[in-house]
Amino acid sequence: MRVSKKDTEKKIEALLRELTLEEKSRMIHASEFFRSGDVPRLGIPKITTSDGPMGVRNDFHPADWHPVGTSADAVSYLPCNTAIASTWNRELARMSGEVLGREARGRGKDMILAPGINIKRNPLCGRNFEYMSEDPYLIAEMVVPLIEGIQENDVSACVKHFACNAQEWERLWVNVELDERTLREIYLPGFEAAVKRAKTKALMGSYNLVRGEHGSQSKFLLTDILRKEWKYDGLVVSDWGAVHDTKAAAESGLDLEMSVFPNFDDYYLGKPVIEAVKKGEIKEEDLDKKVRNILRFMLRVRMIEIELTEKKNGRTAAKAVPVEDRDPGYYNGSAMHYFAKQTAREAVVMLKNEKKRLPIKPSMTKRLLVIGNNADRKQSNGGGSGEIKALYEVTPLMGLTREYGGNTEVRYTPGYYVPKKTKEDTSWQEDSVSAEIMSDPSVRDKRKVAAEEKKRIKEYREEAVRLAKEYEEVVIVGGLDHNYDTEGMDRKDLKLPYAQDELINAVLAVNPRAVVVMFAGSPVDMTAWSDKAQAILWMAYNGMEGGTALAEVISGTVNPSGKLPESLPSDFKKTSAAVFGDYPGRKLTAAEKKKMNATMTQTFKDGVFVGYRFYEKFDVPVQYEFGYGLSYTEYKYSGMTVEKAKGKDALFTVSIKVKNTGHVAGKEAVQLYVGEKAVSEANPVKELKGFDKAELAPGEEKTVKFMLTAKDFSHFDNETNTWQQMKGKMVIYIGASSRDIRAKKEVTLK
Repeated sequence: MRVSKKDTEKKIEALLRELTLEEKSRMIHASEFFRSGDVPRLGIPKITTSDGPMGVRNDFHPADWHPVGTSADAVSYLPCNTAIASTWNRELARMSGEVLGREARGRGKDMILAPGINIKRNPLCGRNFEYMSEDPYLIAEMVVPLIEGIQENDVSACVKHFACNAQEWERLWVNVELDERTLREIYLPGFEAAVKRAKTKALMGSYNLVRGEHGSQSKFLLTDILRKEWKYDGLVVSDWGAVHDTKAAAESGLDLEMSVFPNFDDYYLGKPVIEAVKKGEIKEEDLDKKVRNILRFMLRVRMIEIELTEKKNGRTAAKAVPVEDRDPGYYNGSAMHYFAKQTAREAVVMLKNEKKRLPIKPSMTKRLLVIGNNADRKQSNGGGSGEIKALYEVTPLMGLTREYGGNTEVRYTPGYYVPKKTKEDTSWQEDSVSAEIMSDPSVRDKRKVAAEEKKRIKEYREEAVRLAKEYEEVVIVGGLDHNYDTEGMDRKDLKLPYAQDELINAVLAVNPRAVVVMFAGSPVDMTAWSDKAQAILWMAYNGMEGGTALAEVISGTVNPSGKLPESLPSDFKKTSAAVFGDYPGRKLTAAEKKKMNATMTQTFKDGVFVGYRFYEKFDVPVQYEFGYGLSYTEYKYSGMTVEKAKGKDALFTVSIKVKNTGHVAGKEAVQLYVGEKAVSEANPVKELKGFDKAELAPGEEKTVKFMLTAKDFSHFDNETNTWQQMKGKMVIYIGASSRDIRAKKEVTLK
């Protein structure tokens, strides 16, 4: 029987009245690294959380960062959020969410700390692989089904990091300043969609400051916007170690404080908040708000029911009892692995295919040479809190060997040398909120290359070149790894590490037919060799079946349909964060130090001109544009129509015919953009406002339709603090990428 909201709130109030001040405090801070405090006498359990965005992280001991170490916490390794966004497929996003949520529940979790949806403003950010895109519309459209999928399983998503997190450099101590329009149009839409459309049951604050307040204790973000404006009554959790002040945390919209140190009762919302309430410095009702949200969360994920009992004195007593038929979840099922493979297949992006170099048919291939450390490297166990203890991971080498079978000789050589870590630091979490080395890429890059290492680099390269001369079919698998795509550090520049440019050039010099594959969660500079390569494939960290998907694309078993969710610039100096001169920020002035708990500050001077909005507006060339991706077939766009739409806020219905004119089946991500005919100085040339992925057999034609609303033609006005619809002549564009426009129509807004 469905319980009314009124009755639910009545039960929450009754249970709240049973709690002492000390018990309230226990509920609003951690009692273990991944658990909140409980109240056993009232049946209130601990909330059990887990990283992360690519699967349920391995278990740790309650108060130290050593893994438990059994085999029971190995799980499905899912494509990262960048890979999911590369599919431009809402159904696959939902499917990925369903797997993540079911496995989280199967592992006994109440909350999975995912997805990450911060804007990929800065291509150097070490955590970009956890995020989706540079575009707020694409993020919003992909995060809604992803969250809905997670939350089908009596478990909560925890969308993060709210808000304006764009770098790992000084991530706890960098303040961000930006105008209201930029905040509303670029950095908030994904979170607003997660809250209002996806109904996310939890949200995580950020490490960085925004307008002088730490994100995880910000009254502006967590109270004014999230609680009051968006009417959010879900659970808000801090990032681990992101709280810095008891009063600020108590009086903000934060509910649950987490950190990386084992002194749990000494957390700001532990003993200090109890003392502050007793002294009258903080109101106990501020804690009550947090407890209400926590209890509401427990009810929503079906951790508990609240039982009421009428006492003889007329008082109503309350206690929490477990829900016996809560979804038990499941993990490591064959269906999960199949879904991971489906997503991985559509996440592969083909950037170049001159002379129809690809596919390489297995039936016509007797010998195949695979070069590159990334070909035989497992990526699942790195990256920071996104690391996964994968049940298995198909590397590109394994994928190619399986795909080509016993009739093809597949040989491997590493090609480039990756130094091994001298020790495994199991407490990097504590370092990440304190040690300089976790923030400053220059510390890492100052390591001197030993003579023995130089010798190894030379030997690896020479061996690869020698073999490349002998083999007709060569695949080079390079790019980044989780020494560079990782939490806690930003990259120094966009250059490929490990002297890969030299390797690729040397191989292409002796075998121009060699296919190049780039693994990366962020842009890399490929200009040293990209004009020489006939075929280039791009893939973010693509999960346990990533090697299978890559091999299927190379062989032609799968037709690539991925599109870039971000632009690929060739040089950081040509990005908005660098051109406008604010990364990584400047030191605080003496006056600023008195106002905020930070070491540096930066202003997002690029405003709304982030990603393709910047590159188009200022005519800056990129290697490959936003939305770009090739196929083994061709698609013809025709018959674009624009009609006035009926309904509230609806303006236009747009349709276009898309036909597969080639000889193989494929999927095309059709993209719709809008912009002014006479582009004003304040606005981008055009912005993504619609997309759909059409599956087409050879010769098949389908009509793709879009609905445009008044909001799609609106910008936020800083002076009036409201959304204002544009007027005059506008252009609706439809294309295969942000720059490959296939049709357009003018409309007039009165």
